[in-house]
Amino acid sequence: MPKHVLTTRVEWGETDAAGIVYYPNYFWWFDKASHELLRSLGLPPRDLSERQGILLPILSAHCDFRAPLRYDDALTVTSRIGEVKRRSFQILHTVCTGDSVTGEGYEWRAWVRQDGAGLHAVMIPEQVRQLFGNRE
Repeated sequence: MPKHVLTTRVEWGETDAAGIVYYPNYFWWFDKASHELLRSLGLPPRDLSERQGILLPILSAHCDFRAPLRYDDALTVTSRIGEVKRRSFQILHTVCTGDSVTGEGYEWRAWVRQDGAGLHAVMIPEQVRQLFGNRE
């Protein structure tokens, strides 16, 4: 299955009073990594939205925190497509510093068309399912 590796470093503003990464930052990294994964597959979210009226809202997000991250730690977020359903798909994320896994989680995203009548979940096109390397 396709995957993408995002590398970054913990910034001072991403830590709490104890000097440990404040947990919502994991979800920010997940979102950023998801967008980069989609771009790497030729599916830039902005193009999907502007050219096709497709949005990818999050239905569910989860993270298990394994070890703390601190200011200036180098980290990687490895993201890959997980399960693919008819109108939604899962992106799995693993956050590491060095060889240590600090968090693991996922996002479920819907494939939604935006039109004059509002938002409607629609079928994920077959060519996208093939890019995802996974079929229902």
